[in-house]
Amino acid sequence: MNTISQFIGDNRWHVQVWIVLAACLVAYFLLRYVVIKLLISNFVRRQMKRKTAAVVVDKKINTLVQISSYLLVLILILVAVFIIFGIYGISITASVAGLGVIGLAIGFGAQSLLQDWVKGFFILAENQYDVGDVIKVGDIMGVVEDISLRKTVLRDLDGAKHIIPHGQIGVVSNYTQEWARAHLNISVAYKEDLDRVMDIMKNTWEELAQDPEWAAYIISKSPSVLRVNEFADSGIYIKIVGDTQPIQQWSIMGEYRRRIKRVFDKEKIEMPWPHTMLYFGESLKIDKPAEK
Repeated sequence: MNTISQFIGDNRWHVQVWIVLAACLVAYFLLRYVVIKLLISNFVRRQMKRKTAAVVVDKKINTLVQISSYLLVLILILVAVFIIFGIYGISITASVAGLGVIGLAIGFGAQSLLQDWVKGFFILAENQYDVGDVIKVGDIMGVVEDISLRKTVLRDLDGAKHIIPHGQIGVVSNYTQEWARAHLNISVAYKEDLDRVMDIMKNTWEELAQDPEWAAYIISKSPSVLRVNEFADSGIYIKIVGDTQPIQQWSIMGEYRRRIKRVFDKEKIEMPWPHTMLYFGESLKIDKPAEK
């Protein structure tokens, strides 16, 4: 007994260090697998309300859990170091002051990087947009090709690749999340019967929505908005709006324009365009008054 007591007494500092390390390890597993994973999983699933493949949701959850775990490890290491310093009688005040100076230097040097990470974390956690979405950031609009914690990569219609740090992102417009909208203004001549034109436009949309090739992409089986929108210089604009599946609105609008042009030609409905009269050097004939 005396030998055991002497061993424990001589090595009490080492025993305390192992207790601190074991406590940090237990805290890591409890916080990572019970608190962090549970909270992030519930938060992400609540944010991702649209129909998203389970594998995509799980991938996003695992990414956020991994990021949070790195931060948790850093915090636990700092806590363990401070406690062990206290066990061995090392001045914690001096250490804190030194770390404070180092932290200040790192803060000035990596402020933009930390800002990118923080905003990137919330973009991922809140599911503001995902790979494959069409978004607009400032004056840049394109398809999201990649998202990391630090940056978003966009590809615009010209094929240009835009790499945008998250710290520079302000307002984001997402054109393809949950559902989209086909929004058209069709112009007809002033002489046309507007009631007849609007009936034809409505019927053309409904025929498109019933076409097996396009029906799966159209949510509104009848236009949600159909009205006279504007009296322009050369014609009257009629607005037609209908809801579609995400990222399908441009295809639907292109097909609708093709069909409505064909129907207007068949029904002899004029779609106006600017007219210009040209004179090729011929003087106008002016009738002179008869001489008395």
